[in-house]
Amino acid sequence: MTILPESSSLPDVLAPRLRVIFCGINPGRVSAAAGAHFANPRNDFWRLLYAAGFTPRLLAPHEQHEAPRFGAGITNAAQRTTRGSGDLRRGDFAGAAERLERLARELEPLAIAFVGKEAYRGAFGERARLGLQERRLGDSLVFVLPSTSPANAAVSYEERLRWFSALRGLVEPVDRPTVRVVLLDADDRILLLRFVSPGGLSFWATPGGGVELGESDEHALRRELAEELGLRAFELGPCLWTREEEFVWNRVLVARERYYLVRVDAHEPVPEADLLAENVHEHRWWTVDELAASGVRVYPTRLAALVRDLLERGPPAQPFDAGV
Repeated sequence: MTILPESSSLPDVLAPRLRVIFCGINPGRVSAAAGAHFANPRNDFWRLLYAAGFTPRLLAPHEQHEAPRFGAGITNAAQRTTRGSGDLRRGDFAGAAERLERLARELEPLAIAFVGKEAYRGAFGERARLGLQERRLGDSLVFVLPSTSPANAAVSYEERLRWFSALRGLVEPVDRPTVRVVLLDADDRILLLRFVSPGGLSFWATPGGGVELGESDEHALRRELAEELGLRAFELGPCLWTREEEFVWNRVLVARERYYLVRVDAHEPVPEADLLAENVHEHRWWTVDELAASGVRVYPTRLAALVRDLLERGPPAQPFDAGV
């Protein structure tokens, strides 16, 4: 997808759900004339993209529209073409932070990577170190790379590649086997926890967590329910559903979830762990009707319908995919 920002001499190359949107500082004259990002033959951007494993082959600048096929997009912090970035004025970056925030929320990339500290500084008016930043844009990670410009001769190609490779490692998904429970009480209410992601996204999900190496599902669930709810005495029911989702937390993870049924007469959660440190801010018992009418963000997104079906028909003969 090509997006031409207002007053830009060079269109963005973007698409939804990319792995990384690379944000340069502004179009140089060589790039503007070529109609392609990082077109100066002495700029290392495309070579680094290939060497770090973002693309399966070396792309030429005029092949930039192939980049989204491999999960990479390109934009700029400032849109005006100049001979060099030193010719930019503060006003050239007006609205850059808001625009990047909007792109992050609309397109949901895993990360936005600034190609050079000055690109980040121009957008946010503050200095940055190289690497992963505390700031998030939407739920996207924010990373600062060395500039790939030939003007940045003080930083070697090897050092630039080290940072590009670090970014690649950060957005390479890591499997996270996860177990969760559908915890129902005597009134057929379901207990949910409200999480707030590092990027500020609030959502509800069922209790549970990651399975550690060598753990059984039951052992992991008993540990998680004790920590999150203070619940120790329960009988573990059958596995109901499975679910898989790629998401951003402190890095990119692929949750491979299994949901088990647990019934209790009643339970008032008394956590044994610091749930705020785990990004859990609230717990609540919900009826199916309340959940269906709430409009809150919940995972799985069809949870109300899934629980209603469970209550009407009982557990499935075999676990099935609960969807996103």
